[in-house]
Amino acid sequence: MKTTLNLNDSLLTQAKAMAAQQRTSLTRLIEEGLQLRLRSNTATKKAVRLPVYRGKGGLTGCLTGLSNKEMLEAADRDA
Repeated sequence: MKTTLNLNDSLLTQAKAMAAQQRTSLTRLIEEGLQLRLRSNTATKKAVRLPVYRGKGGLTGCLTGLSNKEMLEAADRDA
């Protein structure tokens, strides 16, 4: 399919030089770049499974876990 692109002059010059260096066409270089970008975009959207601790335990009786200040003070006492 043919299309028209408006590219920055410097970018186009660099792309042409790279295509010549790699002995490929500018079209192929642009296609490869788009494929890489599209692949990386779909790869970042995969769901990440976070580990969940299912063991026993929890906060000590004197902590509610509702206050960061409370948690930091308790950590300082234990250190």
